[in-house]
Amino acid sequence: MAITTRFDNFPVADLLGFGAGEAFRPEQVRDFLRLESEDISRLANMSIAQVRLNTKVPVVLREKFAEIAVTCNVVAHIFGGDVDKTSLWFRVKNPSIGDVAPREMIRLCRFDRLRRHIANAVVDLREVQQSLDE
Repeated sequence: MAITTRFDNFPVADLLGFGAGEAFRPEQVRDFLRLESEDISRLANMSIAQVRLNTKVPVVLREKFAEIAVTCNVVAHIFGGDVDKTSLWFRVKNPSIGDVAPREMIRLCRFDRLRRHIANAVVDLREVQQSLDE
């Protein structure tokens, strides 16, 4: 039986270069996932006029993008830090999540379901690795 922690869904490093804390750059997350203003307004439940990713980014939007950035970095870690593979994974339809691309799940406000799927995949991957090590 694998030992899991509450940090299974937290990346080891900022492999995608989104930054952290005051250095966090939500526009990098937007660009990585190719999100439009309409997508962002839907994600943060705010009007398009309120969508800003500059120094005046609304707190709710900054927090949502930070959460998405962490999840993107978890996937990047699974792919050994390969940015191209990670980007492709977010764009390609995935049969294990309903034949929808992970990027589309984020756009359609299904991020929490995607995050849980990724966290479960990380746990499963660790269990497989531990069983191979035994």
